[in-house]
Amino acid sequence: MFAPTKAPWISPGVVIHEPGASVDAMIAKFARAVGARGFSVAGCVHIDGQTIDLATEQVMPGGTLDVAARSLRAAMREDADLAVIGGFEAFRHAAAELTATIGEGSAQGMPVLTTIADGSVQHWHDFVGTGGALIPPAMRGLWRWWGPERLYRDLALGVAADAVRQIVIGPRWLMVEGPAGAGLAYLPRNARDLIGRLPEFRKMSLKQLAEFSGSWDPLEMALGIAAINAHYNRFDLAGEMGNGAQAFGREAGRVVVIGAFPGLSEMLPNPQVIENDPRPGEYPTIAMDTLLPGCAAAVVASSTLVNRNLPRILRLAQGSRIALVGPVTPLTPRLHAYGVEILGGLVVRDAKGLAEAIRAGALPHEFSRFGQYLHLRREDAAPARPCRFRASSRNG
Repeated sequence: MFAPTKAPWISPGVVIHEPGASVDAMIAKFARAVGARGFSVAGCVHIDGQTIDLATEQVMPGGTLDVAARSLRAAMREDADLAVIGGFEAFRHAAAELTATIGEGSAQGMPVLTTIADGSVQHWHDFVGTGGALIPPAMRGLWRWWGPERLYRDLALGVAADAVRQIVIGPRWLMVEGPAGAGLAYLPRNARDLIGRLPEFRKMSLKQLAEFSGSWDPLEMALGIAAINAHYNRFDLAGEMGNGAQAFGREAGRVVVIGAFPGLSEMLPNPQVIENDPRPGEYPTIAMDTLLPGCAAAVVASSTLVNRNLPRILRLAQGSRIALVGPVTPLTPRLHAYGVEILGGLVVRDAKGLAEAIRAGALPHEFSRFGQYLHLRREDAAPARPCRFRASSRNG
């Protein structure tokens, strides 16, 4: 006798819309945007009287309910990163067909996106219980549901499989150089283990190194972030001068700073500064839970990418203006979708000189001798005011 197969896990989200309004085109647009970043997407939507398979972009024959069940089954079989089933009835039928387990932990299960009319939300609660997420009918709401926890994989998916020119490990920082750029990351602890594995790493492509950003080993994580920056922060990258965070200098509400930066008093009046080792007038990291929700803006040190605090910060500061600044910031619009309005990072111009400085134990305030701090702004962001602010914190 065979043991029963464990029910598949799904983590559902539902877009709530006005009765009679069609939102399948919007969720299809979101799914395609996710797929264009390299994630695997499956499922189906009903647009203009046709049922479209999102994995193949083909019109699917058969009834909507049967197509939905087949699509969700295929998504489960292929272990898709995202499944989309347009319409609550189609979703409910497909989930019931697969006896999918819903709501046993938002961190578990494949994300499944569907839609429901506002007046029928009780049917959603009756089916999923306390699990699932209610999503407003807007692209920004969809990206919030998708979640900043996925930004590491998103960044790594965009990295090319280029050859690695050099990996430089110093007492405090490491640098990875590819054919088009060089990237940095600070070392969270002694790098003896990394040095011993250098022959292994040098045989890998930039993309393979970038995949270490998914590691829970702090040193591998740093290597992965440096490789990501080597791809995005190209030698010839153009951007606006400075780190851009001075755009928050005129905010009327509270401005929270994660990581103390030189020149804060010139840039921001009365910022609330959070530090690992707070000085008088600063706050410890535990204060993030209190200070970030409801703040007008947050200036976040790029070191939070390496220590994995960034997704939590983006969750806590959801709806606020956010700048990610420092030498570890990847300068790519991919991060705008996760709520980062301004990206301020280092573009290396002299990789040879920076490599020597890193080996000698250089600190972040010295990095600008070998490159420029530039920033990218989301399209809807306000222009930054000129400022003498330097983009270096105590820990990057």
